[in-house]
Amino acid sequence: MTGVSRAEYCVIACAEAWRGDGEVLASPMGLIPSVGARLARLTFAPDLLLTDGEALLVRPDGTTEGWLPYRQHLALVTGGRRHVMMGASQIDRFGNQNISCIGDWERPRRQLLGVRGAPVNTLNHPTSYWIPRHSRRVFVERVDMVCGVGYDRAAGARHHHIRRVVSDLGVFDFDTPDRSMRLASLHPGVTVAEVRQATGFEPAVPDEVPPTREPTAEELRLIREVVDPAGTRTREVAA
Repeated sequence: MTGVSRAEYCVIACAEAWRGDGEVLASPMGLIPSVGARLARLTFAPDLLLTDGEALLVRPDGTTEGWLPYRQHLALVTGGRRHVMMGASQIDRFGNQNISCIGDWERPRRQLLGVRGAPVNTLNHPTSYWIPRHSRRVFVERVDMVCGVGYDRAAGARHHHIRRVVSDLGVFDFDTPDRSMRLASLHPGVTVAEVRQATGFEPAVPDEVPPTREPTAEELRLIREVVDPAGTRTREVAA
């Protein structure tokens, strides 16, 4: 399919994170994950629950669909019935995520968001990550502080599952014997060499890396005309 932008491939890759989830609370953080979740709801994941981030359940157009009291939100979180797509200031080969600080946590060089709900998210329900600018500063050998819990620290937590990591270069999963990060697909125009150059550790790379799937004509119409006619997706990925 011609004329598909890198941002639109990223939308498709993010939407795919919720495929097969059924009736769970989708909590996308970021512009492209939000477009992806709404697209998934309109197409292959009609049972997804979308939230305004506060107390309402909403339809893909943002109109109110229901009320979600805080106690019920927590029940979904702790019972594995939520799938969040978070960001990461750093992420390592086992999926440990840092959004708190850069440098020694006692005397950090930079103070970031803080740990927030990342440990509860990662230990209690499926989690994915969205990285709009893939670089060695983000994909690091070892995170400076663990906020989201990776596979080497989860200790068999019942609902721990890092579904995927989507960046502006490709899609990654943890389908390896040691549960380390694996390159699962490349966005069109990206090479394995580019991914390796931009990653601060050696990801597992299969002999043949498939391309990220293309949007269907209907998905592309929905992205451009219904879900994101203002083109907000290009604020995160311009290509």
